[in-house]
Amino acid sequence: MASLGSIFAREEAKIKRDDDIRPHDAGRNNVSRKLWSTPIRFRRRRIVSSAVAVLLLYIFIRNIPTDIPPASTRLRPNMSPGAQPIPHAPQQPVSESLPPRDEENMGRETKHYFNGPIKFYKLAASLHGIAKTGGHRPNNRNVLFAAANLQSASALIPMACEMARWSRNYVHFVVMGRDDVTIEDILQLNGAGAECDVYWHDGRPDYSPYSSDYRMRASVLAGLKYVDDFMHPQVLITDNSGQEDMFFTTAVREKTTTLHKALIELPRDAAENLMWLTRLDSGSLRAWSSTNIEILIHASPGASGSLIRLLRSIERADYFGSKRPRLTIELPQEVDLPTKQYLETLVWPPIQPESLGTINEVVVRHRIDHKRLSVEEASTRFLESFYPVTPSKSHVLVLSQQAELSPLYFHYLKYTLLEYKYSSYGSPDSKHMVGISLIMPTTHLNDSEPFSVPAPKSRSGPDGTLGEGESLNFLWQAPNSDAALYFGEKWVEFHDFLGNRLETLRSHMTIDLQSSVRKSVAETHPSWMEYLLELIRARGYFMLFPGFDTPDALATVHKELYMPPEEFVKLSVEEESRIGDNHSSNPLTADPAQFAPPSRPVEPSLISQPLLSILPLEGDLPEVPNMPHLSYDGRRISSSETDMESTAYRESFRRTIGACSKGNTRDVKAMSTADLFCLHDEEDIDGGESRGTLVNSTDTIFVPAPLSRNATSSSAGSSLPAATNIPPELDFSATLLQRLRL
Repeated sequence: MASLGSIFAREEAKIKRDDDIRPHDAGRNNVSRKLWSTPIRFRRRRIVSSAVAVLLLYIFIRNIPTDIPPASTRLRPNMSPGAQPIPHAPQQPVSESLPPRDEENMGRETKHYFNGPIKFYKLAASLHGIAKTGGHRPNNRNVLFAAANLQSASALIPMACEMARWSRNYVHFVVMGRDDVTIEDILQLNGAGAECDVYWHDGRPDYSPYSSDYRMRASVLAGLKYVDDFMHPQVLITDNSGQEDMFFTTAVREKTTTLHKALIELPRDAAENLMWLTRLDSGSLRAWSSTNIEILIHASPGASGSLIRLLRSIERADYFGSKRPRLTIELPQEVDLPTKQYLETLVWPPIQPESLGTINEVVVRHRIDHKRLSVEEASTRFLESFYPVTPSKSHVLVLSQQAELSPLYFHYLKYTLLEYKYSSYGSPDSKHMVGISLIMPTTHLNDSEPFSVPAPKSRSGPDGTLGEGESLNFLWQAPNSDAALYFGEKWVEFHDFLGNRLETLRSHMTIDLQSSVRKSVAETHPSWMEYLLELIRARGYFMLFPGFDTPDALATVHKELYMPPEEFVKLSVEEESRIGDNHSSNPLTADPAQFAPPSRPVEPSLISQPLLSILPLEGDLPEVPNMPHLSYDGRRISSSETDMESTAYRESFRRTIGACSKGNTRDVKAMSTADLFCLHDEEDIDGGESRGTLVNSTDTIFVPAPLSRNATSSSAGSSLPAATNIPPELDFSATLLQRLRL
């Protein structure tokens, strides 16, 4: 065994040998060379790689293509050639032989025989490319044109391109016919180039040239279902000029009814006369078929010539395939023979060749009572002639028997109604619009002086034309009885207002009235206009009046056979007694000089050319804030002034006529005027302040503030204290109260 000392000696020698072979300075120098040599090789590789990358980048920039459209265009693969190419889709299988015939068609020599399964090889690609149009939402801006026949497609393509030019909608066009012409060729044949910003869809099935009518009808139904799933179009526009294939027309009508979609079938001359349709947005077009207009005419005795002239102008008008308005004629007690004979032969709407039957849309009402109508009775009878079942969709066109309409009156009426009442963008601004007039006013409401049409602020356009944001149309706080359309909601509100207003006349009567009473509306106009003016001023409503750059008009009023309203005919004492006795056969008489109409300018000619040719700014209707606003007396006012004046008038009306105390306020509800009256508010009546006096507590008859210092109640026989005077603009109630008492 080795000794302990020898073991330690050997270990010490081993440690010493290890120290001898450990690198020192020389080793450190070798490590330094390695550290310097490695980065140099790495830098060489990096420099070479960078040089290659720069060279490739230079080659790419040098040869970059210059005909690539913008990215937004490339993301819309279904646009016209040159700007937005048609997407690539799986091609239908090409077979050397025709599709097989089934047993039923084996012996028949017909080209359209195939009834096999339906496959759409090109529709899916285009539908997947419209995600940015918001088609997943039920309410969007998508408008769909559809055609099967190439001639119908040629008629619709210009309108689709024009609608896309205005950028108010996402416009789509789907082809669903038999012809195997490519969409690119269809666009090229119709001159639709890069500027036509429309989404194109090929909805034709496989073997479409050989498909039977049954299979093509099924393909249209199935294709429209796929289109609706991806697009949810707000309206479908087709051609109805008699050139479209029958399988397509029947399938489209069936599918739009099932999907509850609006369908517009354009007549033959749509490209010329209905181009204004391209200015409407999807919200307006969605209401195309759901809106309903009724015509209301109140005839006067002995004016058969004027009435027949008006009815003939209604019959001659162009309704471009739309549903014709329902016609209501209110006849007087005495009806002359020419009127009876004409109404016997009147067929409305006219019988169409393609219709199997017709429904008479003429309603004739005849008055029974011989007694002359009072102001309240005439107003009530007129207003009760129409009441909308659906106020948001039903509207009434009030016509005077002296009026005559242009053949294109219905074009303008529907265009403005859809734009201002149903537009997705402009309808909120039109909530204070009571209706649309077809004529320009010639005098103020009181017939005191001629009416001056407000001129636009400037004509900044070329050749003195209107510039952007300028308007010849204007809004006026005035009703119209000659030719005006009233919105259904405002008509219902007027019904409620007149009911409350007449109740104030029956339950709150003055005792002593001023001999001369100021009216805002002359007695050459019907009495209901005064009531409607009160509502318009209390609510801050306006009526739209048209303006054109030409002397043409949508309607004219003939005054050569003018007759005053029956309720304002002045009768002598003997005549009134004869009417009361009902025993005399002598005719009623009146002095025409008392109701001579004011002098009027020469009647303008009626419009006969297309609507867009006379409308300024290419037919683009002005927005409500850009139109001049006029008060009831013809002053130009701003929106803030309108609010202040309507608030002041409303408070005065509520205290003086509505029987409300100063601090009594009520919430305003849609189509209701309960906030303007406090007829059944006992607490408000007891605290009447200076609004009037109760004759007795049991009758609760309210006396509005009389204008004389001492008013005496004939029923109570006591003297009433003095009260505050009625504002001059509200003094019309005095005449009505006096007539009611008589």
